[in-house]
Amino acid sequence: MSGQLEDTICAIATPVGDGGIGIVRISGEKAIEVASGLVRLRSGRSLVSVKSHTLYQADILDTAAARDTGRAVDEALVVVMRSPHSYTAEDVVEIHCHGGPLVLQTVCEAVMRRGARLAEPGEFTKRAFLNGRLDLTQAEAVLDTICAKTAGSLRIAQAQLRGTLSKEIDRMRDRLIRLLAHVEAAIDFTEEDITFIQPQELTAGLQQTLAEIARLVDSAQQGRILREGVTAAIIGRPNVGKSSLLNALLKSDRAIVTPVPGTTRDVLEEVLNIRGVPIRLLDTAGVRHTDDPVEQEGVRRSRTAMADAELLLVLVDGSVPLNEEDRDLLAQHTEKKRLVVVNKNDLPRRLDPTDQALLERGAPACPVVWISAMTGAGLDDLRDRIRTMILRPDFEPGEAAVVTRLRHQAALVRAHDALTGAAGSVEARLSGEFVAVDLRAAIDALGEITGAVSTDDILDRIFREFCIGK
Repeated sequence: MSGQLEDTICAIATPVGDGGIGIVRISGEKAIEVASGLVRLRSGRSLVSVKSHTLYQADILDTAAARDTGRAVDEALVVVMRSPHSYTAEDVVEIHCHGGPLVLQTVCEAVMRRGARLAEPGEFTKRAFLNGRLDLTQAEAVLDTICAKTAGSLRIAQAQLRGTLSKEIDRMRDRLIRLLAHVEAAIDFTEEDITFIQPQELTAGLQQTLAEIARLVDSAQQGRILREGVTAAIIGRPNVGKSSLLNALLKSDRAIVTPVPGTTRDVLEEVLNIRGVPIRLLDTAGVRHTDDPVEQEGVRRSRTAMADAELLLVLVDGSVPLNEEDRDLLAQHTEKKRLVVVNKNDLPRRLDPTDQALLERGAPACPVVWISAMTGAGLDDLRDRIRTMILRPDFEPGEAAVVTRLRHQAALVRAHDALTGAAGSVEARLSGEFVAVDLRAAIDALGEITGAVSTDDILDRIFREFCIGK
């Protein structure tokens, strides 16, 4: 980010589009001074003199004209939040006006003419971090809260925003800093007959931290699934009910359904919440040999979706015998998580005895669910099976710290490797310098998670994910 902390910044802080209310946010040392140039309080008071965190009715003036004769752009509610009790820990002014795009743009341009500059993506939250209002995991949790798609992902984001993960990381880091202080003291006084820490005590502290890091690393895959979701592809030969299943899970007529095989020619995509897990669900074209060039392209895209998806729902028609196309699909991608879904269970079964036995005991390396996309029978069981295939049955997001980002996981793994090396050096009774080097590496790796140790490159990568205005 090129912006300087001494700049006063502004941005529209509400989504683009028509709305009842829109907010223009101003932050910085001169925020109140800048806002005073276009805000005229109905009470006649100066904006500088008003109470903090209190809404005041005001007119917003067109600053292209003089203040006393300027044309009112809109009526608004204005709130001043004085440093350090604001989101950025700076002086902040928010103008709550009508939510039309033109109104908001006009107000924002008026603020900029008074000396503010347009904020960069995530710059308000970056200032909150740089000013000590949030640490780095809490700043990331702000974005996760905004983007949460399920109650589970929201609970994890809110727990991180409250500092659950930060406190655990800080606790481990403080313990390692204390251990390092003892080790370095022993190094400094090697010629003195003084024992600053017993090897058993040092080993116990390292092993306790290793166990805590291992628990967090173990939570990473589940946490990332709840934050990011997974991609699931519905695959099968033509006319087995793939689009009907998509519509049934969505509870809407998203895909065209006809008795004609090959109706779906492209990959349809929808995001839905299945038992608290965000699922990016793909409805693919029926996989079969065809001479139709358009359908061939659809089949090619279906195979690409099959390769990219993390979960495959292999759909077969239980009202007719399985054919070679069904068996070929059942034999593919056995390395992936797969769930065989037998559709049209509302019709009489016409499966061959061999196929019936195969499906009843479970297809190769994957469970089987019997459903009817037409009547909805079995869909609850399908939703349960999807969740248990994606998340561990014992995993429930709560108040315990959970890792949700690859950046956190990578730093924890580096810290774990460094502490394993330190523990090995203690066990081998090597010089304290070897232990100290690994302890410093672990402390720095943990510090990267909360931002106690950071670089401009890391900060820019994190905050550019934000929208302008947050």
